[in-house]
Amino acid sequence: MLYEELYKIWKRELESFEFEKLPSSFFSEVVEYIKRLKNESRMLDRRTAKAALLHREVSGVKFMVHEIIQTRYKKVVKKMAVSEKIASDFLAVEERKIYTSFPVLVDEYRMFVKEILDGHIPSANIQIKRNRMVLRFNKEVPAVIGVDMKIYGPFDVEDVVSLPIENAEVMIKRDLAGKVEIS
Repeated sequence: MLYEELYKIWKRELESFEFEKLPSSFFSEVVEYIKRLKNESRMLDRRTAKAALLHREVSGVKFMVHEIIQTRYKKVVKKMAVSEKIASDFLAVEERKIYTSFPVLVDEYRMFVKEILDGHIPSANIQIKRNRMVLRFNKEVPAVIGVDMKIYGPFDVEDVVSLPIENAEVMIKRDLAGKVEIS
C-alpha cells in the first residue's frame, strides 16, 4: 500500500454516499504499511528532515484510516436503520466479521424502543438474544426465505452473514456454510 492509493480510497469514501469497494485485504495492508513506516522511522535520527516527513506520513495515514472507518461505520448505521442490506463484496474481511452482528443489535434496539413506547420499563441489563448464528459460506447459495419470513441472500463463497439459527443449522448440515465463532 502506498500513500497515494490510501489517499484515493479516503477521498472516494468521503465523497460518496455509498460504500466504496475496498480490497478484501485493505486493513491488513494498512497495518503492514504503518508498521513499515514506524520501523523505518526508528532507524533515523529524529532531528532529520526524513524523520519529520515519515512522522507526518504516519500521522496522515492514521488520520485517513480513522476517517475511512468512521465514515463506513456511519454508512452501516444508516443502512441498518432502514433495514437495507450491505453487499459483502464492498466490505473488507474484517468488516464482514464485525457487521454480521449488527442486525442482532438493531433488533435489540428496536425492542428497547418498543418496550418504552408500550409503557414498559426495559431491563437495565439488555441481553442479546442468541437467535441468530454467524456463518461463512463455502458454496454459492441462492436467496432463501428465513424462518422470520425475511429474504436472505443470495450468498457467494466467503460471504459472512448472520442468519436465524434454524436456517443457519440447515446451511451447516448441507455443508453450504460453516459457523463463525465470535468472541
